[in-house]
Amino acid sequence: MSLDYSSAEMMSVTAARALENGMTCFVGIGLPSEAANLARLTHAPEVVLIYESGTLQTKPEVLPLSIGDGELCESALTTVSVPEMFRYWLQGGKVDVGFLGTAQIDRYCNLNTTLIGDYHDPKVRLPGGGGAPEIATNAGEVFITLKHSKRTFVKDVDFITTLGFGRDGKGRDGVPNIGRGPTRVITDLCVMKPDPETKELVVVSLHPSVTREDVIEATGWEIRFADTLETTPEPSARELEVLRELKERTERKHAGE
Repeated sequence: MSLDYSSAEMMSVTAARALENGMTCFVGIGLPSEAANLARLTHAPEVVLIYESGTLQTKPEVLPLSIGDGELCESALTTVSVPEMFRYWLQGGKVDVGFLGTAQIDRYCNLNTTLIGDYHDPKVRLPGGGGAPEIATNAGEVFITLKHSKRTFVKDVDFITTLGFGRDGKGRDGVPNIGRGPTRVITDLCVMKPDPETKELVVVSLHPSVTREDVIEATGWEIRFADTLETTPEPSARELEVLRELKERTERKHAGE
């Protein structure tokens, strides 16, 4: 039986399914946090969630507003210093996957969270990279989740805050001691993966009711599609129930109820 769900819910559920039980995941705030905690509350109860503030194996009851949200520390197995988090856990190769969001992404998976426009005269200044550049460099692989639009999916990002595969797809070639980089991008329209040779993003799965034309219209370059294009499985009733309850708890908590 088909269920009623939004494109945003489709994205969160699909992103959550990318995490496997037992993985160690370095989580970004926002959509990555929503997906990671949904995974923890459904099919991957033993996923180890790490946040930049130093919280290890945290199990928040509600979604955090920031890495400094007390909910993360209160529900964590332990909290370590930020230097230890990065030097021992991340740079030490103990993180399986980094889960990131972004303001801009380009065809080679480079991420921009620094500015929009010219560097010396930007139209908009963004929050910056935070820990994302280190996560993308040192985690075993990187998942990215964000809403799909031409404003977000641009041919070339205005500034490379976080390295995907560089301006030509070869930015990681010959670099020792570096993770695999981005391995999938999950949006509210589709799932993309880098081409094994060129590293340019390719659509491998369309969400239900989404067409090729929808993706083409929302992408700022001539997007490619896999020869065998799959349809993303719909959310289950259980996944939707858990996700909606999580978001409702979060809204009540942040509203002071």
